[in-house]
Amino acid sequence: MKKSDGIYGHILVIDDDIDFSEMLLGYLESLGYQASLAIDGTTALDLINRHNFQTILLDLGLPDIDGMEVLRQLQKQNHRAPIIVITGSGTIENAVAAIKAGAYDFIAKPLDFKVFEVVLERALVHNQLLRQSGLFRGLVLALLISVPVWLLIGVLFARYFSG
Repeated sequence: MKKSDGIYGHILVIDDDIDFSEMLLGYLESLGYQASLAIDGTTALDLINRHNFQTILLDLGLPDIDGMEVLRQLQKQNHRAPIIVITGSGTIENAVAAIKAGAYDFIAKPLDFKVFEVVLERALVHNQLLRQSGLFRGLVLALLISVPVWLLIGVLFARYFSG
């Protein structure tokens, strides 16, 4: 979904292939998304800790930290943005390992842009739903806490004004 559809966000591309990354950034921006690039795992983890990304596109073959290790570290941090693994080593084993490690989805290079757009839109909707459910959980908790307080205040007022 594009900005005009009401769902948009900041997407992080983590890939050391500069030509592919620049092409992907341009494509994402043409769809109306804001996109940032990290060409290694260390930079990516730093950016993720400093910014609120709605989706992360992660290559497995990074020069400093293996993409699977980046994925594992993000899962340990309880990171909520859906992570879509996009890699040139698109084997069934890699796909299964990435999904087991917490990836939202797995796409092999070269990209089929129709499939990519569908997966990306689903990931952004998933992220938005997670955020909304967190907000609703917070509201329910606030209500559960406030109702007994208001009942207590009501009882105290009733006793005070009744005599």
